[in-house]
Amino acid sequence: MTIEDIISEGAVKAVKDLYGADVPSSALVPSATRKDFEGDLTVVVFPILRISRKSPEATATEIGEWLVANVKAIEKFNVVKGFLNLTVSPKYWLGLLHDIAADPKFGFRDSDEQSDLVMVEYSSPNTNKPLHLGHVRNNLLGYSLSQILKANGHKVVKTNIVNDRGIHICKSMLAWKKWGDGATPESTGKKGDHLIGDFYVAFDKHYKDEVKAIMGAENISQEEAEKKSALMAEAREMLRKWESGDEEVRDLWKMMNSWVYAGFDETYRRMGVDFDKIYYESDTYLEGKDLVLGGIEKGIMYRKEDGSVWADLTDAGLDHKLLLRADGTSVYMTQDIGTAKLRYQDFPIDKMIYVVGNEQNYHFQVLSLLLDRLGFKWGKDLTHFSYGMVELPEGKMKSREGTVVDADDLMDTMVASAAEMSADRFAEMDKKEAAEIARMVGLGALKYFLLKVDPRKNMLFNPKESIDFNGNTGPFIQYTYARIRSVIRKAGDFREDAVIEAAPNEKESTLIQKVADFPSVVAEAGRNYSPAVIANYAYDLAKEYNQFYHDYSILKEEDTQRRMLRLQISNVVARTLKSAMSLLGIEMPERM
Repeated sequence: MTIEDIISEGAVKAVKDLYGADVPSSALVPSATRKDFEGDLTVVVFPILRISRKSPEATATEIGEWLVANVKAIEKFNVVKGFLNLTVSPKYWLGLLHDIAADPKFGFRDSDEQSDLVMVEYSSPNTNKPLHLGHVRNNLLGYSLSQILKANGHKVVKTNIVNDRGIHICKSMLAWKKWGDGATPESTGKKGDHLIGDFYVAFDKHYKDEVKAIMGAENISQEEAEKKSALMAEAREMLRKWESGDEEVRDLWKMMNSWVYAGFDETYRRMGVDFDKIYYESDTYLEGKDLVLGGIEKGIMYRKEDGSVWADLTDAGLDHKLLLRADGTSVYMTQDIGTAKLRYQDFPIDKMIYVVGNEQNYHFQVLSLLLDRLGFKWGKDLTHFSYGMVELPEGKMKSREGTVVDADDLMDTMVASAAEMSADRFAEMDKKEAAEIARMVGLGALKYFLLKVDPRKNMLFNPKESIDFNGNTGPFIQYTYARIRSVIRKAGDFREDAVIEAAPNEKESTLIQKVADFPSVVAEAGRNYSPAVIANYAYDLAKEYNQFYHDYSILKEEDTQRRMLRLQISNVVARTLKSAMSLLGIEMPERM
């Protein structure tokens, strides 16, 4: 039970004893006392004046006196009009410090047989290009959300749907056939996903050149020229052959996809994300196709004269949605319908969360509605974790034009920047340790910068700003952790189970309280699906500790009990920072 719960519960009992009335605990929830007043937590009594039938000052005074007499955690109080400012006993903070130090899983709840199962889908790459900055934010959000849900006692299955079929993949395949000269990752020395991405860009270049030539030769519009493109017609024909099971096309598809998967796996490992189950669109789209065709018989879908299949959603305030093209090929919606069915067959899912950018809000609105109409009652309960786009100072990225910020290149740059900025700090380390710390710091900077922003907002990623060792950055928090670990190593005689009797002063109590807030922060992040809540808590805790470190001596403190108290406070702060950052997928170096 938190100190807020203790005070709220005590205030409810006080109202019952003093005025003979029952009030909900939600009416008397304390908040942090304003810094210009004495006290730790404040209860506002205005909501119960109609019960007490006394002035705000008199009501607050009576409840304050009752709390001091009956709640051991409360040492004293003062009243400012209807605001009851309560000072928590140092003994309470000391006891809380001991409890936190003794709990290796402080802030985290374990799952049990009754825990619900949450499936989180994230990443969802296409096999025609490598992962880019947008994918990085998606993966980090999905992984962090999964860790936060686990910390809240949920069972979690992390899934990925790989978009391994469709016209985009055929563009890369066709480009390789035409201009690849048998290139392989081994022969070129390139990661497989990068190699295939090059061919996707090559297709777009040749396609644009062809369209431009047609426009000039026939004096027609771009739209008309695109319809006459022989290259695009070849790509569409390749897709039709793929869907009909053409052996040559399928063999080429398998070979090129295997290159991409190897590249993806390397990027995922480096990024520190993983999956419990990977689904492939090539396996799920037929399930969706069957459901859509069955929907025609049920009157849920209809077929147009050209053979295409649609759903009429106008009665729900939406429009008509294409589900199968005239040539029988599937669209993303069809695939998602099939994937959803398979997932609920594979796992006893209580909650399904899709981590997908906000440009797909409409898509998931439609998906939920279609699944419900097809008879899957869990369709209404699907959650789209919609997040904003990430851009660079230079502007938007376009994968067709090869202007994306590649995930691998971005991680290389961040690690190199960390090594460069920390060269003086790493001077006394051997090269292997320095390289490992630079990796942690560089990737920590990247992850923290992308996760500290409310996920619903669009954001601008500034690599230089993210790597700063001051301010609200990952390296600042990592450095605070490493500083504490250094202090504890130098202390030599520190024990986590030491019995401490020194009463915490105001600053020490504030730090203990800040650490004690961690479980409620984890719970809030889980309720709101927001890694940013964790990130900004970690920053506030690190900032609070650094102020404490600046103002008070730790290792040179002559009073043995006071020294041990400050070491224990430092220890639980370090542990809590490490736990918080682990929920963001960020590693913490023991020294920097």
